[in-house]
Formats: sequence, structure tokens, C-alpha cells
Amino acid sequence: MSNNTIHELIIIGAGPGGLTAGLYASRARLDTVLVEKGVAGGQVLATDWIDNYPGFPEGISGFDLAEKMAAQAQRFGLKIANGTVTGMDLSADVKTVSFDDGQSLRGRAVIIATGARPNHLHVPGEEELTGRGVSYCATCDGPFYRDMDIAVVGGGDTALQEAVYLTKFAKTVTVIHRRKEFRAAPVIQEEAKANKQVRFLLEAEVVGIEGKKEVEALRIRYQDGKEETRSFQGVFILIGITPNSEMLPLMHLKHEQGFIVTDCLMKTNLPGVMAVGDIRHGSVRQVVTAAGDGAVAGKSVEQYLDSLHHKK
Repeated sequence: MSNNTIHELIIIGAGPGGLTAGLYASRARLDTVLVEKGVAGGQVLATDWIDNYPGFPEGISGFDLAEKMAAQAQRFGLKIANGTVTGMDLSADVKTVSFDDGQSLRGRAVIIATGARPNHLHVPGEEELTGRGVSYCATCDGPFYRDMDIAVVGGGDTALQEAVYLTKFAKTVTVIHRRKEFRAAPVIQEEAKANKQVRFLLEAEVVGIEGKKEVEALRIRYQDGKEETRSFQGVFILIGITPNSEMLPLMHLKHEQGFIVTDCLMKTNLPGVMAVGDIRHGSVRQVVTAAGDGAVAGKSVEQYLDSLHHKK
């Protein structure tokens, strides 16, 4: 992968944000390389069915949407390379992206689309039933649980806000929290406690998720050591997210707890460096907004490269 070529744009991450940025850049005939350590699609690949992406009135599987996005971008000449990024030098005019095999890429501009990952419980059944009753996004999957009894695991702002949101669809929402007190802001707690569809299991933790083809029950352990199995048709695990920022030069990039701060044009504090999607501070973590970020970043890169040409 290492050579003397200086590309116009390097995109790190092939989720919806990175693929859309690649589509716009390639259509603008920019020399663009998109780097992905796995399969193009990002977290979309872990989503069984997407019902809220415009243009698909019947919905579409996460795999199919990712495949279509990648194919569309490649139709305009986007180059997708596989590699694990271990470091970046983004401060110079020519940016350098380093890989675990010792090779590197150089480019005039970089779009960071490395995403974020939801924190997991790491209990039996969680991985096997993800996308089949185990979810990490209420906005994405809430409508699938109409008139069902579901659980939310967590005690922060997001967990309680999403529990209230889920009452629009579910019959009951049981919040399971391992402590006696919530971390959520008082006003958010008050709203949740005032909702008759929201129930609470405190000083309790989920130690197993059961079901053959989809979630059927949760195994719950209480602080006194007692365990019980309760019937639920779904569980939303909302215990925080972690940015995929290990490879980023956070000492130079403005960030909030690893999430990159950008302006409305997706520009970071470093010239020629943009960030899109879930790695961006303030992202609402939806496929459609990540794609929107990618489109904006693609246009911003065009303008940035044009400004470099005018300086010559």
C-alpha cells in the first residue's frame, strides 16, 4: 500500500458516512482511497432490518443497504482498500496514514469515518441474539416492538430517555439498573417515573439473554444474590458508546471524550481533515445522518482542495 503517490483524499472507514463521502468525492473525480479494516458497511452490517432509510418503503436489510452503497460509490471509481490503521499524522500539508503491516498512504485531505461501538454486557446470548431482540438503538428498532414487553438496561440519560421513547411502541418498558440510584438528570428521571408504562428493576443486572430464534427472556441477578428469569420480547442495551478513536492523533484533534468536534461543514480544527458519522461529537447515530455528514464532507473536501490549487 505504501508508495510515493500523494492522493487527493483518504477516507478512513467504510460505514454509511465514509461510503457517501467516497461517492461524492469520486463523482467529483477526486483521486480518493477509502480504507476499511473489514467489510464495507460498518455497524449497518449488524442491523438485521432498516425501516427508516429514505427510498425503501418496505425497508431493507443492513447487509443489502451496505452492499448497494459500496457498489454505487465504486461505480464512480472509488478505490476501497483493506487495512488496519494504527496511526495518522494529520498536522502537515500532506497527511500520512500508517498501517499495521508497516505500509502507509499519503493524501492532501482526510475524512475520518471510524465510527463508534455500543458498550456490551458480555453475557451469554447477547452476541447470538443481536438483531433478533437485542438492540443498541431505540430510534432504529423501537417500531419493531409494538405491543410487546421489553427491557432497557442502563441508568443514564440515554437509557431513561429512550425508555420513555419506547413506550410509543411497546406495551411495557422495564428499566434494569444495577444501582439503587440513576445517573440520569433529575428532570429525565421524573419524566420516566411519571410514565405508567415504564417499570423499574433496581439493584439488578442482566446475566443472560435467552431465546432460540429471538429474545424470549432475561436472566436477572439481584444484589442479594438471588436470580430469576423474566419474560421479555426484546432488550435495549444502553450503557454508553465508545468512539473508535484509538488510531487517531487526539493530542492534535479537538475532541470530547474521543468524539471529534467539527463545524457544520464537518471540518475539524486541522486544515484538510473532516470527520463524519458516529465518531463525530454530537452525532445522532443514524444511517441517514451519517450519509448526510458524508455528503457535506465530500463537498467540503472539494472546496479545500480547490483552495490549495488557487494558492499555487
